[in-house]
Amino acid sequence: MTGVEKLTGAAPSHEECWKAINWPKAENAVKRLQMRIAKAEREGKRGKVKALQWILSHSFFAKLLAVKRVCGNKGAKCPCVDGKIWHTPARKMHGALSLKRQGYQAQPLRRILIPKKNGKKRPLGIPTIKDRAMQALYLLSLSPIAETRADRNSYGFRYNRSCRDAISQCFRALAKSNSSRNILDADIKACFDWIDHDWLLNNIPIDKRMLRQWLKSGYLENRTLYPTTRGTPQGGIISPTLANMCLDGLEEVIQASCPRRSKVNFIRYADDFITTAASRAYLEKNILPAIRRFLKPRGLALSKEKTRIIRIEEGVEFLGQRMQKFQNKLLTTPSKESKQSFLKKVSQIIRSCHGQKAHEMIKRLNPIIRGWANYHRYVQSAETFSEAGTSIYQTLKRWIKRRHPNKNWDWIKKTYFNHPRRPWAFCSTVKDKNGKKTFYELITPSQIKCVRYIKIKGSFNPFDPTYREYLKQRRKCSSYPITNNLAVGFS
Repeated sequence: MTGVEKLTGAAPSHEECWKAINWPKAENAVKRLQMRIAKAEREGKRGKVKALQWILSHSFFAKLLAVKRVCGNKGAKCPCVDGKIWHTPARKMHGALSLKRQGYQAQPLRRILIPKKNGKKRPLGIPTIKDRAMQALYLLSLSPIAETRADRNSYGFRYNRSCRDAISQCFRALAKSNSSRNILDADIKACFDWIDHDWLLNNIPIDKRMLRQWLKSGYLENRTLYPTTRGTPQGGIISPTLANMCLDGLEEVIQASCPRRSKVNFIRYADDFITTAASRAYLEKNILPAIRRFLKPRGLALSKEKTRIIRIEEGVEFLGQRMQKFQNKLLTTPSKESKQSFLKKVSQIIRSCHGQKAHEMIKRLNPIIRGWANYHRYVQSAETFSEAGTSIYQTLKRWIKRRHPNKNWDWIKKTYFNHPRRPWAFCSTVKDKNGKKTFYELITPSQIKCVRYIKIKGSFNPFDPTYREYLKQRRKCSSYPITNNLAVGFS
């Protein structure tokens, strides 16, 4: 095995082989092939692209990385219809060796329903661990093509791109005094569930036999097998890339539908996107019909409930942020819905901890508070953070009073708010068996510093060697602290 260090003596076991893998060497070998695929795609050499994809999908290094990915994410311990998981080094190695195209047959998905914000439920189809590994393997050869073909302002499920890049681009499109004030806030109806299979099979440059098996595998629900005639499984690793490639080209269609000086801007994150234009007429007569024509062959349509045309003075919500102009100044703040959802989750955790100790509750709350604040730290969030901190403090007070109804506030302050540097910060000290003290403190959203974010270049391609130095510099100084809470987008 070229990816495993040589072992002397008896034949090495699968467990020893897995532990001896030289991961940097494997990653470099796969990355070189991916860069060759991207170069061939840019040059329009379809035959060479297909040949390189075949080499990569049969590479031992690629199989190792595919198994490492599916066994390292959150769903690795989730058994599916076959009840199998790869949780030991020996099983992981055996799984990598079993990833062969010949004789492969995809198994049905396990269907579960997860709740949505509007009260409805979203169907989630989870493939078996082997099917996930096969998808991850073929995704390695598809990703360079997807990145090369992608729209400049598409930010969902892509390398080195995130929600903050999309929000930063929104700021660029809307912040100037002469920027467009008319916005089409659009959402594609059940995008993952309605993508046409024939379109995918005819247009996605991947092994058709493998893709057809993943699309047509069916799903099990209440021990009944149902066929899948449309859509891509939302639990599949390759599904986000398939959906992105299905929508790539929409930006070019929108730009071509209007005259040059119509101030058209397009920002998309997965299946959610906004479009700006100089006038409402452009959006209604040019852009909306162009979008519908683009989506129809793909089996998709706009959601009537979530698609609307508004003025920036009214405010628009996108990716959990609210953008609105006041006296020609654009303010980007965490949305009211995002704040309420966060506080509701925190309140539920606090109420569920009536029988637990304070430090146990702090350990549950800190990751949630830190995660929400880190997401919103790139916009004008100081006031929202302060309000959220006050609300959490009031909920903690009610928790303490219910826990200690007969204690006065001097005792409460001494017990729960005795932080040496932060007055009235909720904290707890725990002693172990040896008498060693461990100090726990609850963080507040206001402790997360707001930073200014520099948006990634729209033309950036991680598989293009010309951007190698740019990526190194970006990783060093992509964001830096700011003293005042300015909006994102100044770069």
